[in-house]
Amino acid sequence: MRVLRRIMSSKLLIRDRCFEWGQRTYLMGVLNVTPDSFSDGGVFNTTAAALAQAQTMVAAGVDMIDVGGQSTRPGAEQITLAEELERVIPILQVLRPEIAVPISVDTTRATVAKASIEAGADIINDISGGTFDSEMLPTVASLDVPIVLMHIRGTPQTMQQMTDYQDLMGEISSFLAAQIAAATAAGIDQKKIIIDPGIGFAKNYEQNLEIFRRLRSLKTLNCPILVGASRKSFIGRILDQPDPKVRVWGTAAACCAAIFNGADILRVHDVQEMRDVSLVADALLRL
Repeated sequence: MRVLRRIMSSKLLIRDRCFEWGQRTYLMGVLNVTPDSFSDGGVFNTTAAALAQAQTMVAAGVDMIDVGGQSTRPGAEQITLAEELERVIPILQVLRPEIAVPISVDTTRATVAKASIEAGADIINDISGGTFDSEMLPTVASLDVPIVLMHIRGTPQTMQQMTDYQDLMGEISSFLAAQIAAATAAGIDQKKIIIDPGIGFAKNYEQNLEIFRRLRSLKTLNCPILVGASRKSFIGRILDQPDPKVRVWGTAAACCAAIFNGADILRVHDVQEMRDVSLVADALLRL
């Protein structure tokens, strides 16, 4: 097992930081600069609040920060391009001189992706896997930056009516394989592609649990796996806890499960607590 893990491990350099997949779990801290995100909408949508939260996450040991200007909660309304740029770019301009860790931007628009990288971001996190905007993959290729490709059906407005799968993991894998192929055809280096099965995006309660149990099957795609389960509704259902902010220990259990089933990156709100979780899980699991 030790030899196999060494063979399978690969590295990605982002802003002078080396991400060595398979050696430990990396944390992506969520920084929503929106008024309407399900967990923290309206909390960090000023430059001062966003910077303070980013600094708090860095102090807690975050490996990268994911800035999002468009809420992707179920039913969220699509904002205009101008609104998204107005939310994201000023935040990046304040964060970049102060924050040393890589910054990701959660967007499905190529124009926002380009402006964000020009403003100092390092990674594009596209919940549509590059399907909402035909210019996204060529744009990311021209920028020569990493991209997260996530599985989704429909849009945030319609996705929860699109949970009828014949073969959940097979269909997620096929979608991601197709988007990896499209990304590489557009000129993106496969070593710069990260995949995300899309917990909660066009998946019901039982399907979210199945993804955790069968996550390792996505290893055949030969890309690092990101899992974003933090504070999500399936955890609230298990705990009978309607308040997302009080789902921290349920999130911890989900993060443990993700690590033990092959996750490389965890996208989380509660960085300090999940840092402890990942350190212990890594010590138990990884050789």
